[in-house]
Amino acid sequence: MSDEVICGVDEVGRGPLAGAVVAAAVILDPARPIAGLADSKKLSERRREKLYDEIAASALAWAVGRAEVEEIDRLNILQASLLAMRRAVAGLAIAPTLALIDGNRVPRDLACPAQAIIGGDASQPSISAASIMAKVTRDREMVALHERYPDYGFDAHKGYPTRQHLTALAALGVLGVHRRSFGPVSRIINKKQ
Repeated sequence: MSDEVICGVDEVGRGPLAGAVVAAAVILDPARPIAGLADSKKLSERRREKLYDEIAASALAWAVGRAEVEEIDRLNILQASLLAMRRAVAGLAIAPTLALIDGNRVPRDLACPAQAIIGGDASQPSISAASIMAKVTRDREMVALHERYPDYGFDAHKGYPTRQHLTALAALGVLGVHRRSFGPVSRIINKKQ
């Protein structure tokens, strides 16, 4: 029996014009495998929600970390994503001995050794689980944002730069939840000045 405690780490929300970037870290229970884990982008919303509940109930530990809009604008989206990942790993109730990170970069100052795996959300169950936890968390936040600002359509585009979102931005203006350092948002701010 190995004493290795592996957590998978992934983030969502690098591309949107609004909202936080959200990362999750998950330590799966080897004795309770979860069927159907995959990259969250390849799953239907309904399937993701079902898996979210299953992961929350059966993982040994999981945590979400985030970087807010102000941090994204101050640091840049890559550094904010790495910060969110660091916060997710730090939030785990069980200390991992190894973090498997989706992508090609490992956040600095992690509490444990780490390995970056390109396409890890499709090949590593713990990263797939983290991908699902992060995406469902962020999507729920976007739906809540839609309830506050229904004219922007956050429930549909989740903050991504769709035609609907860009049209609403141009017509209604920039909200506090928008990332001012992102081109489409900064162009609208500059036009209004």
